[in-house]
Amino acid sequence: MRSLIKTFFVAAAFLMMSFAAAVPQSDRLDQLFTELADVDTPDWERVVQDIWREWSHSGSAAMDLLLERGRRAMAKGDIDVAIDHLTALTDHAPEFAEGWNARATAYFQAGLFGPSVEDIQRTLALNPRHFGAMSGLGMILEQLGNTQGALKAFREVQAIHPNSRGLEDTILRLEEKVGGTSL
Repeated sequence: MRSLIKTFFVAAAFLMMSFAAAVPQSDRLDQLFTELADVDTPDWERVVQDIWREWSHSGSAAMDLLLERGRRAMAKGDIDVAIDHLTALTDHAPEFAEGWNARATAYFQAGLFGPSVEDIQRTLALNPRHFGAMSGLGMILEQLGNTQGALKAFREVQAIHPNSRGLEDTILRLEEKVGGTSL
């Protein structure tokens, strides 16, 4: 167990350094992320939905179908089937970040933190602005007792998606755990 936790801490450090990496994305996504970063955007929920919609298009109808099937299986609680569909997706479309993120979520739901973190790493390498993957990383790190790493992940989310529900409370709670707020 100790070596597993150590692996997570090393993976978290790697991920924190990779957040700054730049991956070209569509002009549409750039526009959406500009809107999302503005705390005063009144319809930020629509912006988030539009981003997820953009992220969910692989460019292949067959791969999009695998993503949809994996998500449906997760929603039904059939995690093993979800992992199977999403593994097929990542095998056939390894450059599709959302496939990795969806499988990371399925692994997380199955309590498989190691594989989840590995898929989060892949997601963020392909899409450094993936606030969903960053949030997942923060949740895993917090559950493993890495409060400082979790706080850093959630602050990264805040920089991209400041209106995220419950994020401010999460950050304040984690700041209290690590001994105060940073200036």
